Amino acid sequence: MLSLTQPLALNKIYAMECLEGMRLIQENSIDVVVTSPPYNIGKKYNGYNDERPRDEYLDWMEQVAQESKQVLKETGSFFLNVGGKSSDPWIALDVANRFRKHYKLQNLIHWIKSIAIPKEDMGDYKHTQQSIAVGHYQPVNSARYLSGGHEFIFHFTQHGDVNLDKTSIGVQYQDKSNIKRWKSVRADRRERGNAWFIPYETIQESRPHPAVFPEKLPEMCIKLHGVNSETTVLDPFMGIGTTALACVKLGVKFIGFEIDSSYVEIAKEKLTQEKLLQYTEESTLAKSRADSELF
Repeated sequence: MLSLTQPLALNKIYAMECLEGMRLIQENSIDVVVTSPPYNIGKKYNGYNDERPRDEYLDWMEQVAQESKQVLKETGSFFLNVGGKSSDPWIALDVANRFRKHYKLQNLIHWIKSIAIPKEDMGDYKHTQQSIAVGHYQPVNSARYLSGGHEFIFHFTQHGDVNLDKTSIGVQYQDKSNIKRWKSVRADRRERGNAWFIPYETIQESRPHPAVFPEKLPEMCIKLHGVNSETTVLDPFMGIGTTALACVKLGVKFIGFEIDSSYVEIAKEKLTQEKLLQYTEESTLAKSRADSELF
């Protein structure tokens, strides 16, 4: 574990408990928090009990809200991904209610992991050839409960008045006539809204971590808040480094905490591979430019 006397540097993941770690971060220094804490639904982590008494778990989540608020800028965003299970759908809402005491809920985003759309419900567009069913979820072996095809992303801010870069994660207009119809529209880009379809990647081998969210999720959250070269992102529950990988790709700074040192090592390896990949791509691009200047 990290010594409390050791200073915290950016672009690192620390093997320590997140409450302890956040107390070492300078106040009002973080632009974006993106995280997905344990849901308290019995996932098999290496060294963490995911079946704590409900009140104890919620008290802990409220402490996370309190400590994060100290380090988050007044203009910052906290994106909290919390799910649950079909037999206990209140978990995410109970956590959000604890955060409600300390933050404003500026946006409620629905992470759609799987969806089925019949062709007759799609509208009259050229690309709608047939019915679709995309994404996947863990099926529930029950005659009472529906399988969960979505999770919540709660967008908390200090005062509920943070301006967002909505078109940074936008989509093209299906009806192109809207581009000319609306005076405020200057390009073929509209905001995505609060329903985000982000499928899990299909992984054949066993997962090193029982609850990894897709890299696109933190990437979209960070871009929605707005990024520049000085943007700093915190993930208090870094796991195997998904948020850090998104930050590297976006060119923003990060800091994270993870209590399981084995997950931290996996995250470091992933980051090393990503940085090497980026270096290779940049070198190839530079060589291509140099070669083109010869002709």
